[in-house]
Amino acid sequence: MSDQKEYRQARFTRPPGATEILFVRHGESAPFREGEAVPLFEGHGDPPLDPVGEGQAEAVAGRLEAEDLAAIYVTTLQRTVQTAAPLVERVAIEPAVEPDLREIFLGDWEGELFRKYAAEQHPVAMRVFSEQRWDAIPNAESNDAFGARIRRAVVAIAARHPDACVAVFTHGGVIAEVIAQATGARPFAFLGADNGSISHVVIAGDRWIVRRFNDTAHVNPGFSVAAEPLI
Repeated sequence: MSDQKEYRQARFTRPPGATEILFVRHGESAPFREGEAVPLFEGHGDPPLDPVGEGQAEAVAGRLEAEDLAAIYVTTLQRTVQTAAPLVERVAIEPAVEPDLREIFLGDWEGELFRKYAAEQHPVAMRVFSEQRWDAIPNAESNDAFGARIRRAVVAIAARHPDACVAVFTHGGVIAEVIAQATGARPFAFLGADNGSISHVVIAGDRWIVRRFNDTAHVNPGFSVAAEPLI
């Protein structure tokens, strides 16, 4: 037998004391219809899930129910609570509310007006994307303020759950901000995570390690829901 040493490629292992966070974007919410008021919560647009989103929530539950989750987090907005509900029922973990992980505040365009103006290519909406800053919208939250509250929330969750995995049901803008902070990317580089998608980040002190972004195997009919465990 040869005594020659060999060195195989190492597989990722969670660093000691680190926290795995599975960021789930909420399911598709009800469409904005002109002339119909959108529910608000503390000034934020708060539409419920669309039936399509309810199906996505069930798919998320099927994907995550086998994970060893220490906690489930939702935001103050009902679309995250409704998306988490099927998983909560299956694993019997009472969700905790993390207000700082709510979506970016869009000022004068709250109540889902952003959808309309983005679709119409409103000049201000075009500035938002070209300049990659939310406060091109009158009275909207600034990138700095948004980023600070997201980081505060993520650091707090990680501190509560060392050597564990948690699921966080949140919003597209939040996920984009988390991945941008983890990678040093431009602010909007990861904007557009799909409804019901899962993004996986490991928080190891000041090091944020991106393991996956926009995983949709469970909601995409071209893939099997019976996927490999995420961790």
